[in-house]
Amino acid sequence: MGEALFDLSGKVAIVTGASRGLGQYFGRALAKAGADLVITSRRVETLREFQEEIEGLGRRALPLGLDVREHESIQKMAAAAYEHYGKIDILVNNAGCNVRKPALDVTWDEWNTVLDTNLRGTFFAAQAVARLMIPRSYGRIINIGSVTAVFGYAGMAPYCASRGGVKQLTMSLADDWGPHGITVNCLAPGWFKTQQNKVLYENAAWVEYIIDRIPLKRPGQPHDLDGAIIFLASDASEYVTGQILLVDGGISTGATKAKV
Repeated sequence: MGEALFDLSGKVAIVTGASRGLGQYFGRALAKAGADLVITSRRVETLREFQEEIEGLGRRALPLGLDVREHESIQKMAAAAYEHYGKIDILVNNAGCNVRKPALDVTWDEWNTVLDTNLRGTFFAAQAVARLMIPRSYGRIINIGSVTAVFGYAGMAPYCASRGGVKQLTMSLADDWGPHGITVNCLAPGWFKTQQNKVLYENAAWVEYIIDRIPLKRPGQPHDLDGAIIFLASDASEYVTGQILLVDGGISTGATKAKV
C-alpha cells in the first residue's frame, strides 16, 4: 500500500530544462519511480545523452526543443508531447536562468530575461499543460522555485523576484485548477551545486559561509531531491496543493552558528 502511493508506473512527466543540473536530477528520479518522460531544452541535441540514460533505465524519453520565453515554442512542445504519449500526468516546471551582479548594475534586458524565463515561462508552460490535464481531471504540476522564494540575497535581485513570484503563482494556480483534480506545488531547493552556480563553489570562503548557515552542515546532493519530487508527482500528495516544499538542509530557519 505504502509503496504504491509513490509508484509512477504508467505516468508521463514533462521535465523542462533537462539538459543539465537539477532538471536531470528530477527526470532521473521520476524515471526510476516508473514514469516515462518528455525532456526539453532550447537545443534538443543537448538532450541525447540524457535520453539514452533514461532509456537505459527501461523508460521512454521524448526529447523536444523548448524556449519558455517564446509562447509558440511552449504550445508546440505541449502539443508534441500529447501527440506522442496521448496524455500528460506530471509537469516539472524547471527551466530557469540567473544573472548575478549588484542591483545597481542590472540592465533592463537582463531583468526581462530572468523574469521572462523563470516566471512568465513557468506560467505559460503550466497553462499549456493544464489545458491537456483538465479533460482527464488529473494532474500534478510542480513549479521549481528556490530558497530565494523566502530569502533575499544580494546580487540576485531579478532571480529572487522571479522565485518569489513563482511561490505566489503556485498558490493562485492551485486555487484555479484544484476543482479539475490538478495539484500545483512549488519545490524549492536550497544550495545545490549546478552548472549555473558552480563558480560560487570555487570560492572556499563562500562555501564556508553557506555551510555555516545550513543546520545539516553541507550543500545539497542530487539524491536529496528524489523523495520530494516523487512525493509531489505521486498519489501520495493528492491532498497537498498550493504549498512550497523547501529542501534546503534547514537554511531557511535563518540559523547561524551560536557564539558561546
